[in-house]
Amino acid sequence: MIVTDPIADYLTRLRNAQMAGHKVVEIPSSNMKKAITEILYDQGYILKYKFDDNAGKQGIISIALKYDPITKKPIIRELKRVSKSGLRQYAGVKDLQYVISGLGIAIISTSQGVMTDKKARDLNIGGEVLCYVY
Repeated sequence: MIVTDPIADYLTRLRNAQMAGHKVVEIPSSNMKKAITEILYDQGYILKYKFDDNAGKQGIISIALKYDPITKKPIIRELKRVSKSGLRQYAGVKDLQYVISGLGIAIISTSQGVMTDKKARDLNIGGEVLCYVY
């Protein structure tokens, strides 16, 4: 199977695993996906992760999903792909939108690497808006 948009595939696999109630999801690896996974972990959206570069052709990312201990609902309410392969969405530092008034995060691919919208504002740089997470 050829995946034309690996980031959308990554987000879809996370969404599907959460809806099915899985504890762990395995996703084919890439540097961009590793960076997004580290941001999700740093922001508290996932429990933990492991990069296995020896598995398969490109390696595998194992992600332990996080659920609310009381309601058992996933911590990530929505993962929304913004910039698509057919229509890239770029934003300058002044155009970066707040996700749910700053409660969520936007993941931005900048010239200085992949980061959250807050960090991009602090560094005063814009870039390609990959996705919204809340």
